[in-house]
Amino acid sequence: MLEVRVPQVLHLQYGMYVWPCAVVLAQYLWFHRRSLPGKAILEIGAGVSLPGIVAAKCGAEVTLSDSSELPHCLEVCRQSCQMNDLPQVRVLGLTWGHLSLDLLTLPPQDIILAADVFFEPEDFEDILTTVYFLMQKNPKVQLWSTYQVRSADWSLEALIYKWDMKCVHIPLVSFDADKEDIAESALPGRHTVEMLVISFAKDSL
Repeated sequence: MLEVRVPQVLHLQYGMYVWPCAVVLAQYLWFHRRSLPGKAILEIGAGVSLPGIVAAKCGAEVTLSDSSELPHCLEVCRQSCQMNDLPQVRVLGLTWGHLSLDLLTLPPQDIILAADVFFEPEDFEDILTTVYFLMQKNPKVQLWSTYQVRSADWSLEALIYKWDMKCVHIPLVSFDADKEDIAESALPGRHTVEMLVISFAKDSL
């Protein structure tokens, strides 16, 4: 059994709340917890950082990040670390699509976590641009992402192909995430959540 505490703040920023996608991704991490110790893991768009905190508690070397333009979200990341006694977890301001010094100097990662970051279509390419840059550092890195289907007109397929990536859909039932009440979260909407593993299309070269 794993206990995680995260802050939730009444605020207009999306990152101040736990969303259903975060619970599903945290469940995926818990299901694969034996593979996590020692892994370098970056959570992007972390907000309250539930998946990243779970990964850190499972022994991964975690970096949490959110937009450098959203100081409130970065502070919530830090609060999550404090509430879970994880002083070793690093918090960075990383803005999607921007090549900041922190991004340039970030060591190669094994896994990138992204819970519901594909929220606004205008952000999709900036997110994948940042992921592609990290894939150049380590072609074996995987993006573990949960995505809530909000419109049939929105698709990642063309952008994934454009950025030389490939995507595998992971059935929720395969990691016990198809239940009505994952981890006693009582959050609605999980029937619209998809679990994706995105990797570099040339990772076998």
